[in-house]
Amino acid sequence: MRGEQALFSTYARFPVTIVRGEGSRLWDDRGREYLDFMTGIAVTGLGHAHPKLNARLREQMERLWHVSNLFHHPNGTRLAELLTENSCLDHAFFCNSGAEANEAAIKAARRYHHLVEKTGRYEIITFLKSFHGRTLATLTATGQDKVKEGFAPLPEGFVHVPYNDLEAVRAAVNERTAAIMLELVQGEGGVHPADPSFVRGLAELCREHGLLLIVDEIQTGMGRTGTLFAYEQYGIEPDIITLAKGLGNGIPIGAMLGKEKLHPALPAGSHGTTYGANPLATAAAIGVMEILLEERLPERAREMGGWMLETLRQKLGGNPFVREVRGKGLLIGIECVSPVEQVVAQAREKGLLVITAGPNVIRMLPALTIPREDAERGIGILCDVLAQAAAAAPANG
Repeated sequence: MRGEQALFSTYARFPVTIVRGEGSRLWDDRGREYLDFMTGIAVTGLGHAHPKLNARLREQMERLWHVSNLFHHPNGTRLAELLTENSCLDHAFFCNSGAEANEAAIKAARRYHHLVEKTGRYEIITFLKSFHGRTLATLTATGQDKVKEGFAPLPEGFVHVPYNDLEAVRAAVNERTAAIMLELVQGEGGVHPADPSFVRGLAELCREHGLLLIVDEIQTGMGRTGTLFAYEQYGIEPDIITLAKGLGNGIPIGAMLGKEKLHPALPAGSHGTTYGANPLATAAAIGVMEILLEERLPERAREMGGWMLETLRQKLGGNPFVREVRGKGLLIGIECVSPVEQVVAQAREKGLLVITAGPNVIRMLPALTIPREDAERGIGILCDVLAQAAAAAPANG
């Protein structure tokens, strides 16, 4: 058998084969247990094998898996209601991933200015160190050159400026500008939260120039940062938000939510996707929404995340290998003075799964349901490994 040779080598995989999960724990094919502080990169926010979600999916699988979007089905309607009733947005478009959600946002912004405002504007301002996806348009929107190598020519229509720099954004606005697109915490870019005054300034700039404000909530949404959506913490109302990752807790689904004024820009035939809003994926997302709201998990993420941030800052305050601990809710980054790949590997050997966010940043994304004892144990492992890194640093030069 060819095994791994049958796959393209597009992922730098850890030397671990995961076969089972429950709550905040994972097990590999050798029976070894791990604490999961990755959650599939901010996906399984309810933990693994959540019993209520499992029951909902089993029930749906017995009834209907898929039907074309040429038909109505109740799950898609109900999910759209849940998302719009609990946000400042009015309409939903469903797809399969975060990249597709951002593609839909880009297309909606351009089409809005073409059909509704009739300005012909098409450029979107995004930010250095941002990450918006892997399609040609979304990797072009991304403010990191490493994802673009070898894919030229890239689509035109994107301008990148420094994050948290309102004057740079103001200088970039011109007669072609259609929208500003940002993450309120740059996850892949190093776990950098947006400054509140910067975000409010962007919202005012959009009002002043007739631009759309697009907030990429793919990693920050679904309770991860301490509210259902991160924008709620900034006192703004975006024109568009995009969702994926935690929306389906591992069942692939993405969403673009938009204000009423965007509705005329996307009439029948203007956009679509085969699998978007299929009954199985929307059943999962309905379950996720209901559990998040009923169990007040965004509030729990805010409280647990605040405790974890404070604990990490106290324990790592004197560690010369650690430069800064930052984050929002249960999206936490530990910036170090040198690359952390070996730290991540050593943590894994001790039974803790974390991930990087750039070469020098450890990213922690535990489940919103993580028990306090699991959080304490994970912090203990990580602090021990970082103490070893600090001790070894002088010898490494």
